[in-house]
Amino acid sequence: MIKSLFFLLLLFFTNYTLFAQYPDIVKSDSITYPVHKNNIGKITFMGKTIPIEVFKESDFLTNFVLKEKTDLNIRVFMGNSLTNYLHVLSPQLPVDELVKNGNYQFTFRVDGKKIYEENLNPGAGSAESKNQKTIFRVPFISSSNEDSWGIFLWNRFLMSGGQDALTSGEHTLKIEIRPYVKLTEVLVGELIAEGQIKLVVPEVKVAEKLARIQSIKPLKDWVLSTDHIDTAKIELLNKKILTKDYKDITSIVVIKEGKLLLEEYFNGAKRNTLHDTRSVGKSFASTLLGIAIRDGYIKSETQPLNAFYDLKKYQNYSLSKDSIQLKDLLTMSSVLTGFDMDQQSPGNEEKMYPTANWVDFTLNLPVDESKLIEKRWEYFTAGVVVLGDVVHKSVPDGLENYAAKNLFQPLGITNYKWQFTPQKVVNTAGGLQMRSLDFAKYGQLYQNQGLWNGKQILPKDWVGKSLSHQIPIAKDEYYGYLFWNKIYEVEGKEYEVYYCSGNGGNKVIIFKDQPFVIVITATAYNQPYCHSQVDSMIRNYLIPAVVK
Repeated sequence: MIKSLFFLLLLFFTNYTLFAQYPDIVKSDSITYPVHKNNIGKITFMGKTIPIEVFKESDFLTNFVLKEKTDLNIRVFMGNSLTNYLHVLSPQLPVDELVKNGNYQFTFRVDGKKIYEENLNPGAGSAESKNQKTIFRVPFISSSNEDSWGIFLWNRFLMSGGQDALTSGEHTLKIEIRPYVKLTEVLVGELIAEGQIKLVVPEVKVAEKLARIQSIKPLKDWVLSTDHIDTAKIELLNKKILTKDYKDITSIVVIKEGKLLLEEYFNGAKRNTLHDTRSVGKSFASTLLGIAIRDGYIKSETQPLNAFYDLKKYQNYSLSKDSIQLKDLLTMSSVLTGFDMDQQSPGNEEKMYPTANWVDFTLNLPVDESKLIEKRWEYFTAGVVVLGDVVHKSVPDGLENYAAKNLFQPLGITNYKWQFTPQKVVNTAGGLQMRSLDFAKYGQLYQNQGLWNGKQILPKDWVGKSLSHQIPIAKDEYYGYLFWNKIYEVEGKEYEVYYCSGNGGNKVIIFKDQPFVIVITATAYNQPYCHSQVDSMIRNYLIPAVVK
């Protein structure tokens, strides 16, 4: 009791000193619950969610067994709301700017060592919660797949060193929370909450023979490489896949200098398995458009949409729609109001799928006036559907036959499966299924600058445009013509890659300055770890084992 009283007095005088100079800018929730009053500045842990009205100190977890299909939550008790803490950092900013540019900084420590630190995206959490809440709950592990930024944060921690730090046995996990605001520089405030828990990580044993590198059977499609691989590194990666540290991985293929270096399958997949790689198929729309331009069926990617559709016949017509170019759809930067990462966006892909005509849905969308002022990237699946329809309308015998004749047959790809739109047009939004080795051929085609077996299948200049920094996405990340771009940093060296990416953690990765193509297929659809775990595999295992 004396300790609690001392802490409350210390907190009062600290807050009084700070807030006497910077009075609250918003009215925050009152501190009314006894459990809150006694634990200001603490992060507490719980399993299943317990309502705050009945939450007691006896419910605080001190130990937790880390396993799948369970629940782990934190509840944070603060002395003020986030916005008021941000106001201390940047007293000149109004409330809406604080909310827009600030959030929490999370620091994860394992056994006293800082493993991961993240300034939470300012978009995480509502303005109301930032302005008012003095208590908040964050799910880290959810048996019901709760949709929360906390699940993604926890998985980024795991894939950024947390998983390697949490080896089998007992560990102390400590979490610290501070406010931050980003203006011309990032300003980080004092500690506003902290807490720790003992984690018990069960040991999962795997027979050594199961983790060994899988032998590659001879095949016609690829010459086998005899170059060096760090065997121990790959077998450690295999073990992590088998123990489900990396979940739902179905294959890994590595091509070096046009030769097959590594071919691994997991979770029931085999060499002839057709993998549903979801949005990896979007990149094929770019490829087929480039071939159609080469063949003269489409003049160029700078052609406007009104060359293919009478836009005045669609809803929400405006002159600015007439200026939308195919290139804008390739780079996901058109003025149409569509953003798949915003559930409220009129053009969100989930609103498109139930409609009878996906092209009509897209062309009926209104214009986002803010994009007329400043072009920006927003992930927009519906726009890629329109691109596929443009090619389908422009080439002889439709897109499916054109792709077979001009892309798949030259590459020797015979076993594949398309999905289709309601109009029975090839669905360029995604869902193209192929063997991992055939996705590797596709990646190698770009590594070869469009050349395959001495024949220029794809124009070299189109490859150059596709694998270039067409539009920024985030710091050090760009988008080309339906290809992503990023840099992996491994032991101080940077490896720049262009890649196709699909839900579940599916990737076709083309190294810019190294003679490598990596294909990873997975079925972790809609899971928060699907992409971060693949980044971890590439950064911590595949680059060190085969590229370095």
